[in-house]
Amino acid sequence: MSDVVKPDPSETDLVLEYEFDAPPAKVWRAVTIPALRERWLPDCDLAGAEPETSIPGQEVRYRLRDSEPPFRESHVIFRIEPNEDGGTRFRIIQHACDIGMKLPQPANSNGCLMRAAA
Repeated sequence: MSDVVKPDPSETDLVLEYEFDAPPAKVWRAVTIPALRERWLPDCDLAGAEPETSIPGQEVRYRLRDSEPPFRESHVIFRIEPNEDGGTRFRIIQHACDIGMKLPQPANSNGCLMRAAA
């Protein structure tokens, strides 16, 4: 028996897709240069100002943290690719880090979960 329930990521990820007239290189600068990124994704929303991973010109991943309790964390991935019109297809994928739900563990060794006395 597993003690963590993990939903299908395709059901929990938030995916937004946009088409921009700007070339991919310009959009890439907007999501990777801190002074430009700060305008629409402030450092205070990030768990760390540096990207977790990056594929230059194609994808960058940041870790986000809520500013209020319970301070949930998530990953946001920006995917950039050229579109047919010479602009950019820009995809934002947000994935919650703590989507698994921890089930209570029995205090005894026989695996039977007992209620505490009230």
